[in-house]
Amino acid sequence: MEVITAALHERDAYTRFHCDRVTRLAQALGRACGLSGRELTTLHLGAVFHDIGKIGVPDHVLLKPGRLTAEEWTLMKAHPEQGERIFRSAALECADEVSPIIRHHHESFDGSGYPDGLRGECIPLPCRILLVADGYDAMATARSYHRARSHDEVMQIMASEQGTKLDPDVLLEFTRLTRSRGWAALH
Repeated sequence: MEVITAALHERDAYTRFHCDRVTRLAQALGRACGLSGRELTTLHLGAVFHDIGKIGVPDHVLLKPGRLTAEEWTLMKAHPEQGERIFRSAALECADEVSPIIRHHHESFDGSGYPDGLRGECIPLPCRILLVADGYDAMATARSYHRARSHDEVMQIMASEQGTKLDPDVLLEFTRLTRSRGWAALH
């Protein structure tokens, strides 16, 4: 586990700190959604390593300051499958539970996500939770291709994705969570 963690942290500073923030958000949201202790542990590991597949994405794609070309987008969209393979190759006891979270963290509620086009409740709940946490952090922090958005801006965007990209029930719990605990305390 330490070797995989070190590899992720060496990839780039943004990915390291993004995974840390996403893990905190996913854990809080997982508790709000009623996950069991075991499910929270699995979600924790899935969140920590959800972007491990970006190790295989070339720098010119991962760090590109502008829009990706179709070819570059194909390379970027391969990171969940690459991440699943990397995590499974570590031969950890938890691989069967954690690997699907890594693989499916970009599946959309309406089936338009990737890599497998899963939809609705066919997407495991931890993946639907992780998608909300990951999306929130990605929009709320500055990246090479966009500025950091305010909490209100992010929540408006996420509300527009309810039922298409995001599970409406999970988003409702996230909205309640950010109102009750304050988004800054979670992020």
